[in-house]
Amino acid sequence: MALWRRIKEIALTDVAVLVKGVDHDMLEDVERVLIEADFGPATFDLMEDLERQLRRGDLKTEAALRAWLVAELVGMFESDAATLTPFQFAADGPTVVLLLGVNGAGKTTVAARLARRFLRHGKTVLLAAADTFRAGAQEQLSIWGERLGLPVVTGTRGGDPAAVAYDAVDAAIARDIDVLIVDTAGRLHTQDNLVTELQKIVRVIGRRCEGAPHESLLVLDGTVGQNAVQQGKIFSGAVPVSGLVVTKLDGTAKGGAVVSLQRMIGAPIRFVGVGEGMDDLEDFDPHRFAERLLGD
Repeated sequence: MALWRRIKEIALTDVAVLVKGVDHDMLEDVERVLIEADFGPATFDLMEDLERQLRRGDLKTEAALRAWLVAELVGMFESDAATLTPFQFAADGPTVVLLLGVNGAGKTTVAARLARRFLRHGKTVLLAAADTFRAGAQEQLSIWGERLGLPVVTGTRGGDPAAVAYDAVDAAIARDIDVLIVDTAGRLHTQDNLVTELQKIVRVIGRRCEGAPHESLLVLDGTVGQNAVQQGKIFSGAVPVSGLVVTKLDGTAKGGAVVSLQRMIGAPIRFVGVGEGMDDLEDFDPHRFAERLLGD
């Protein structure tokens, strides 16, 4: 059931509940719904403000309650100045985009979707399959490369991911490529090795291309709720994260975790995946996200 419908059933079963002001049973039920939607610590900020609004008598209609919720959610994102930071392109040479995240979050699909976006803006693109450990990872990216008509740099199975990334930067420079997208591994069950590996990739490409990676995008599965926040902490602790890509937000009841993600990781949400199609990767818009999260 959509989040707004659940809240409406609690708070507006009788509109008089809002007119009367604070009803503690109602507030507890709304809090439970927000927690179940994975808003995490942000739940308590929302509930404090909701109680304050009710005490002042500012929320007396369904329209007023929904407008307040949307404004609160939008404010949580817009209050972070980092949200306004534009995508960073290199002043000279290739722009290197590093994709991070656990296996299954959708990194490889995001790589293809980002490549398509850049192609549509007239950029030349090179893909690099630096996940040399997961079976089929390089093949999967190579298939996307064929579909998009793009070259893909790969390595040997089980080889050094940093070497693949280095070769890809070399190739991007030699071919005068505008954007290089590097897909990395995400084996959380070998966390220490993962951290070391990612740090090595960042060092290697930074030595070969000044300022690289220009964007390090953390790809997180929007359906896993607060687990995504924990994953985000691990990756952002390994390398500086410049932005988030939240996938699989179409139809998920766990979208509230997106609020926690930006707060806990301190990086802006760049893109959201809202479907299965190649064009279903959208620029993050706080207002559109808030409306979509609430539903009808």
